[in-house]
Amino acid sequence: MAGKLMHAVRYTNCGEGPSDLKYLEVPVPTPKEDEVLIKVEAACLSPSDWVIQQGCLKPLFPRELPQIPGTNVAGEVVDVGSGVKNVKAGDKVIAITGYANGGGLAEFAVAKANLTVIRPLEVSAAEGASIPESGLMAHQALTDSAGLKLDGTGEPTNILITNASDCVGNFAIQLAKLGNAHVTATCAPEHIDLAKSLGADEVVDQTTPGGQALESPSGKKYDIVIHCGEPTSWSTFEPHLASNGKIFDVKPSLSSIKDYTLKKLTFSKKLLIPVLLNFKAENMDFLVKLVKEGKVKTVIDSKYSLSNPEDAWAKNAENKIFGKIILEP
Repeated sequence: MAGKLMHAVRYTNCGEGPSDLKYLEVPVPTPKEDEVLIKVEAACLSPSDWVIQQGCLKPLFPRELPQIPGTNVAGEVVDVGSGVKNVKAGDKVIAITGYANGGGLAEFAVAKANLTVIRPLEVSAAEGASIPESGLMAHQALTDSAGLKLDGTGEPTNILITNASDCVGNFAIQLAKLGNAHVTATCAPEHIDLAKSLGADEVVDQTTPGGQALESPSGKKYDIVIHCGEPTSWSTFEPHLASNGKIFDVKPSLSSIKDYTLKKLTFSKKLLIPVLLNFKAENMDFLVKLVKEGKVKTVIDSKYSLSNPEDAWAKNAENKIFGKIILEP
């Protein structure tokens, strides 16, 4: 499709807001040897899109400006690089385009073939686009980091998921229940019923004193905490941890990294561990199959047209949603 144009959303500066997003025509990208070109049917916004646009991850991301944002897409493969073997033109897929180059908020996007997986017909494009980043982080934190067995064969486990309104928290509740864990979740008061509907055993209003203190209504001590909220002091977590309790921070800050280092140096059994996302296609494929089988559901907050991205971007920046924001061409 060399030389053809497409519509895309693009910003030219870091530190601006929704007003810097422009819907315009740009060249259709050409896939490299190890890449696929996808006709986008749905793209999903994530908090990281806003963080990158604000310049909070410079000089790492964005790699260059102007930037087409968006990393989570679903659509149909229309072209593949010469070295691609796992997918072909006509396949329905979901993919991660990567933080460095983005590219998801467009009619066509390129992604590495090794971060592209088949999307079965039972999974809609909007559902598929909702899976990659948040689903992978929840899966990694619970399994690779915390060691939870999602087939339910592990030891009985008490898990706290903070700020379960967050899209990682949505997935974490459901995956933890597959592991036969007892799940306590904190969230905004308007999202309590939604958190319960995903399977949480106990849901606490995070605006109340008990919610802010992270207390379990049943007095349970937590073996695992999946921390999806804002930076929280060690002294808030520590009284509610089991003797070997671990906190896995999916939004690590400098303070959480400092706490982790100090606890490691003192050989503490209780730890706060930063989790850095490692994209793995096999885990994404596993999550897609769970959605297909109805064992996990994606939660969609709202849908917008790609041609009018400002409202979607502003809503994503507020970080008060429950579920995913989808943009469709």
